[in-house]
Formats: sequence, structure tokens, C-alpha cells
Amino acid sequence: MDPQVLETLALIVHVLASLGIIGLVLLQHGKGAEMGSGFGGGSSGTVFGSGGAGNFLTKATTYIAVAFFLTSFALAYFAKQKSVAARDLGIPAVVEQVPVEADIELPALDGAEGEDDSELPNVDEADSEIPEA
Repeated sequence: MDPQVLETLALIVHVLASLGIIGLVLLQHGKGAEMGSGFGGGSSGTVFGSGGAGNFLTKATTYIAVAFFLTSFALAYFAKQKSVAARDLGIPAVVEQVPVEADIELPALDGAEGEDDSELPNVDEADSEIPEA
């Protein structure tokens, strides 16, 4: 099977699992909510029956959380494969070049031998605009 299809499938299952966990956690009630039913709040015998909702929702949350973690690992694996492929793509191999010593004579620059051979202009100190301290 194509890795792109597997990655897309893992991403879809991952998003559905995350939405399922959010929904199941919002449906569950906390431990403090049971105290209200003892004082006459008759909501303990609702849709799933007395005590049955907590057990079903807890198990469903556990299974969906396991699926969420497995898809997280699968998506991390696919991301690693893409980064390795991108790292190896288009990078030329480094070839070490050994410098070759050659006996090359540089051409003489225009001007007399005794003069400064630099290409910078000669400026008199009197023409300088730098103020003296």
C-alpha cells in the first residue's frame, strides 16, 4: 500500500480519535457529582443506568486514547521518513579538493618598481578632512 495513503488514513483516525476523546471526557462526570445524588438529586438512574455509564465511558475513553497514541506514533514515523527523504534530496556530495601548487608568475603592475603598487590613491595629510585633536 502507498505510504501516502497510510499517512492520510492515520491522520483521519487520529483526528477522529481526538474528537472522540474530547466528547467522551465531556460526557463523563467527576467524582464529586455522585455526592449530589446521595442528597436527593435523583439523576443517578439516567440513560446508562445506575453506575453503568461510568464504566462504559471509562473503557471507551481508554480504547480511544490507545488508538490516539498509536496514530501519534504512526504519524511521527511518517514525518521522520519524510525528513530523511528531504535531507537526502538534492544535496551534492562534498568532494575534497587537494590544492595544486603551480609555478605561476604574476604580471607586473603598471608603474615604477620603487613606488607603492597599491591601487589606493595617495592623499596628502594637508588634504585630509580629519580634524586634529
